[in-house]
Amino acid sequence: MASERDKTTPAPRETPSDPAAASSRAEIDAFIKRARTVAPPVEGKRGRLVFALDATMSRQPTWDTACRLQAEMFREAAAIGGLDVQLVYFRGLSECRASRWVSDGAGLGDLMGRIHCVGGHTQIRKILSHARAEHGRAKVAALVYVGDAMEEGIDDLAAGAGELGLLGIPAFVFQEGHDPIAEQAFREIARLTRGAYCRFDLSAAHELAELLRAAAVYAAGGVKALADLSAKRSAGAQKLLAQMR
Repeated sequence: MASERDKTTPAPRETPSDPAAASSRAEIDAFIKRARTVAPPVEGKRGRLVFALDATMSRQPTWDTACRLQAEMFREAAAIGGLDVQLVYFRGLSECRASRWVSDGAGLGDLMGRIHCVGGHTQIRKILSHARAEHGRAKVAALVYVGDAMEEGIDDLAAGAGELGLLGIPAFVFQEGHDPIAEQAFREIARLTRGAYCRFDLSAAHELAELLRAAAVYAAGGVKALADLSAKRSAGAQKLLAQMR
């Protein structure tokens, strides 16, 4: 996979959706429950999180919003012991790139800010393969993937996800929009890696930021840190997250 120093950021906010509240809350509870089954990072070491995004043209509005909010990923993680993040993205017909590892929100913002979205097809299989390769160099605590479409063979994606599952790398897959083909694939990736799946809308970018923060906290501090964050946010963040689909 090519290497580039680019930049980017997470996402913002949404309007309440009462009919979806019950099922969305169940997904959030599953997010916490599944994370408890995965081994936490080794104590005393910084967590490493692969943060992967679809940078094809349909993602441009969310990409811009994410760039403004990406520091959310580091707010809690810094207090726990620190987090190193590698940005990975794909765009165009075959471009798929990975950044250097960064240890703060400003560094990630720098990388994300240099990237613009380009039309093309999804390359999720490359993301899964890259996460596996990085884990071979040094432990990767989790993979986060944010996207809105899937244009690959689901069996190929399932094979890649299964490899991550065997290595103990949970994938937290966050879907923008309601594409049913993407949802089927994203749910399967999350299931096979013992991670989690949640859906969000562009108007709910703040809820995505909360999910990204939770994934970052898991990568930095493991299950206990994630449970502590859940307790602290039970009145606010969980109310917002319950609106996500």
